Amino acid sequence: MALLLGLLLVLLLGPWTELELPRAGGRGEGGELGARTALRTAALLAENPDGSPVFIAFRSSTKKSVQYDDVPEYKDRLSLSENYTLSISNARISDEKRFVCMLVTEDNVFEAPTVVKVFKQPSKPEIVSKAPFLETEQLKQLGDCVSKDSYPYSNITWYKNGRLLQHLEGVVNISFTKHMDPVTQLYTMTSSLEYKATKADIQMPFTCSVTYYGPSGQNTLYSEQAVFDIYYPTEQVTIQVLPPKSAIKEGDNITLRCLGNGNPPPEEFLFYLPGQTEGIRSSNAYTLTDVRRNATGDYKCSLVDKKSMNASTAITVHYLDLSLNPSGEVTKQIGDALPVSCTISASRNATVVWMKDNIRLRSSPSFSSLRYQDAGNYVCETALQEVEGLKKRQSLTLIVEGKPQIKMTKKTDPSGLSKTITCHVEGFPKPAIQWTITGSGSVINQTEESPYVNGRYSSKIIISPEENVTLTCTAENQLEKTVNSLNVSAISIPEHDETDEISDENREKVNDQAKLIVGIVVGLLLAALVAGVVYWLYMKKSKSASKHVNKDLGNLEENKKLEENNHKAEP
Repeated sequence: MALLLGLLLVLLLGPWTELELPRAGGRGEGGELGARTALRTAALLAENPDGSPVFIAFRSSTKKSVQYDDVPEYKDRLSLSENYTLSISNARISDEKRFVCMLVTEDNVFEAPTVVKVFKQPSKPEIVSKAPFLETEQLKQLGDCVSKDSYPYSNITWYKNGRLLQHLEGVVNISFTKHMDPVTQLYTMTSSLEYKATKADIQMPFTCSVTYYGPSGQNTLYSEQAVFDIYYPTEQVTIQVLPPKSAIKEGDNITLRCLGNGNPPPEEFLFYLPGQTEGIRSSNAYTLTDVRRNATGDYKCSLVDKKSMNASTAITVHYLDLSLNPSGEVTKQIGDALPVSCTISASRNATVVWMKDNIRLRSSPSFSSLRYQDAGNYVCETALQEVEGLKKRQSLTLIVEGKPQIKMTKKTDPSGLSKTITCHVEGFPKPAIQWTITGSGSVINQTEESPYVNGRYSSKIIISPEENVTLTCTAENQLEKTVNSLNVSAISIPEHDETDEISDENREKVNDQAKLIVGIVVGLLLAALVAGVVYWLYMKKSKSASKHVNKDLGNLEENKKLEENNHKAEP
């Protein structure tokens, strides 16, 4: 008879599990076995937890029939094939037990035991009850790693950034519990992790795994990663000025923002203004509006509960003042002196630019004796190059007034048929020019005028007089009326071009000088005439005295004097 081999069987919870029974050999078929009539019979029994056997299936070698005992636990779940393979469907945890195969022959009873093991793969582990945050220097519950429906129960392991976490008193505390469902007899495993975090744990992933055993050996399942917000106290305070600018100028709005490098960052701070010892409690931002130059100084902020942890910044409010004297509209007379000053006061060196009628000047204007061309719109402009938008400007509109001044010129056409008379006028406001012919008093309207530039312009007429005439040019503005005349001879009389450069202001003086010159000339002529008469009388007297010298003079000295006089009178 062949030997019966004991088999160790494994049942996986599922639809079917097969148990192949050992075959028995015999010397023949038929015969009696005790009270039984079957010569050869195979029986399968299972042991209860208390060790008592329970027959669950029989098969006779002669009848080829299978008989299943009425065991509720295996009802409709057993199938014994012709080759003595036992299949159990819908495996259960309770199927994990010792099964015995028995072969009954005429001579003996043979037994072959086998043990069936049942395995159930657990669910993928999951980190639950996660802490909303971890805090440095504090041991806090990080979370629970849970894996369900395992048989037998499995082990759970924790990892940080892929590295195994092991128990370390006060830093890493790991506890493990398992719970079996009384109905399914499956285990739920829970591992709790307490962890003291550091700043190095920022963005570090935590995972857990479950290690279980199956028919093929040991296997491991891993949870999803969990990253925790790490809270840590503020170690440094910084202060910012918003919006960020290279420079702050008067009128700006600025915001002081205080920041702590802790997590979560502080929500309140104390702000200290320049010269103040008491802080102003505020959120992490403090705004100053329309700042002035007196806001320049050191600003500081600190933690509310730890004033020694603070930060400071220096703020300079740049300013620019400009004073133009005189400014606005100023009216002066020609020849007047006008001092002009543009005074700058600024937080740092400023550039100054002078403009006249939108043209940049090389230097600041200075007027010791005003001219008409000095009139115009002057602008003094200053700026701080380092401070965007900080510019100031003031303007001076200078008006230079003057009474009309006249100069008349005359030019004869080369053909000799016409003459051009020009009246040059200077004055402001612009004088109006009117021509008249002396004698007739008629007004000449056909004139040609030049552009009015720098207080000057001219008016000219072209005439062909048949007789001597006098042309009068009259210039008048709001200040005064000025008249000048020029004699023009007929075109038939040759004459040289003349220029009358006598102005009205000097005309009276020139006339007086002419009279004086005429008087002097007349006087000289009269004096020459008198001298001639005197000389003639003297010569006549000298000749008469020489004829009677011997008679009238009785001494030598008188004769000598007469002789000398005669010699002087001779030509």
